[in-house]
Amino acid sequence: MQTRTLGKTGLEVPVLSFGASSLGQEFRKISIDEALSSVRVAIENGMNLIDTSPFYGRGMSEIMLGLALQDIPRDNYLLCTKLGRYDVGHFDFSARRVAESVDISLHRLGTDHLDIMLCHDIEFVPMQQIVDETIPALREAQQSGKIRFIGFSGYPQKIFRFICDQTDVDCVLNYNQYTLQNTRFADETIPYLQEKNIGVMHAGPFSARLLTDAPLPPWLKEPENVRQSARDAVAFCKEHGSSLAKLALQFSVSNPAIATTVAGSANPKNIQQWAEWLREPLDQELLRSVLNKFASVRNIGHSEGLAENN
Repeated sequence: MQTRTLGKTGLEVPVLSFGASSLGQEFRKISIDEALSSVRVAIENGMNLIDTSPFYGRGMSEIMLGLALQDIPRDNYLLCTKLGRYDVGHFDFSARRVAESVDISLHRLGTDHLDIMLCHDIEFVPMQQIVDETIPALREAQQSGKIRFIGFSGYPQKIFRFICDQTDVDCVLNYNQYTLQNTRFADETIPYLQEKNIGVMHAGPFSARLLTDAPLPPWLKEPENVRQSARDAVAFCKEHGSSLAKLALQFSVSNPAIATTVAGSANPKNIQQWAEWLREPLDQELLRSVLNKFASVRNIGHSEGLAENN
């Protein structure tokens, strides 16, 4: 699989990475065999950067990954996990919890180091704490050799300038905002990150199944006009012998300013299909038609976290 350099980290990462949220049963119940097979198929297809979090399945995703990776040489993959968010409404970005969380993730994942550690969904807390307390604590863990690179993740575009204007990080992760329907991450933030040589990652090319024909999760926040446009685009692609999911994945991965796009599934067939889609050319005519269908709802999203962080 093609790789790109993740900003100042120097890491060569695959253009498509494996998101392990599904291993925590965030979308549906899965079997251990599905989890193990999904990780194996992802790595076999070059998706060797794996993204997880203690929030996914409240620890289950990290535990499943630890099992799946135990017989795979550590040099064959990169691990990205997170800290700070541990349940729907449970956040703790204190320095004490940083140290604990790093060690717990190392234990669950069965490794002696993490390639990337991100502060998870920082928009849900007063963000000055991230600058004053959390990032310095992460730097201490980095200096000890437990972490190679650090950064943060979140949804609102405002968070990136707030943090990066005040302190230095290695990489960041945004989600659901470089898609066929929403490109705010590229429109508003990526040029700023490039100026600072901060590694750029984006998760959610399918926008939590919105840009597929799969059932939507109950927690999806996009409004009805966006959902209707997506349904229309799904039908249009089917009429033209393709799928919206294929186009969505190819589109998200095609931006060279995004080092890696993170997509997740606990279905090995889906993962194999994604790898095959990326070997096919992007249908530019179909892309233009679908982007036109989303024109009236372009960049419509939602708020996340504290009001002042949006």
